[in-house]
Amino acid sequence: MAKPEGKEEDWFSQLDEELEKKTTQITDNFVEQNTQKENINKALLEDFFRIWLRFNKINVHFTMLPESSGFALFAVYPEQWAFKTDFDFAGVDNVSLTDRTQTRVGDSIKVWYYNVDSQTHFRVVFEFCEGEHYYKYAGWKRIFSQYILLDVPVMKFDEKKYHEALADVIKNWYESHLRRDREILLKHIREKYEKGETFTQ
Repeated sequence: MAKPEGKEEDWFSQLDEELEKKTTQITDNFVEQNTQKENINKALLEDFFRIWLRFNKINVHFTMLPESSGFALFAVYPEQWAFKTDFDFAGVDNVSLTDRTQTRVGDSIKVWYYNVDSQTHFRVVFEFCEGEHYYKYAGWKRIFSQYILLDVPVMKFDEKKYHEALADVIKNWYESHLRRDREILLKHIREKYEKGETFTQ
């Protein structure tokens, strides 16, 4: 069966060209965001592990996710280490550092990625327990609050701003442990950062 002359073919080749352009654009954007995410995660895991080490020196025990054994190769544990070459840094979507001190009820810095309109965003929060509440049908539940330290698209990630926020929180967290006064940290977080989500557990 003979094809109709010219018109339909032109229409499709034009559409095909546009679809190809769109594919390249979106793929390039995805690759670029993934590369940026990998770079952020390398810095993040190194920072969090160094913080973990520092608190460990004053006998304050944190848990870190992912665990260091996943991304690090140790020559001498825990001080001498290097990144594993086969670890998928871009595949890490959640990182956290949680205080295991009994009176701290899981105070933690949590980081995660989320997508909005094909853009990957990076969010850092400080999360802590505000207290407990009794619910008629569910019994006692802990009330947790999150305060936003940083929330940006990965392509607008600013290492300086991220390090400023992290250092600010860590200094207060560390001092609150030295003085054995959790309120130093919580007061600072409440006064300086925007409140995010509140939930029960």
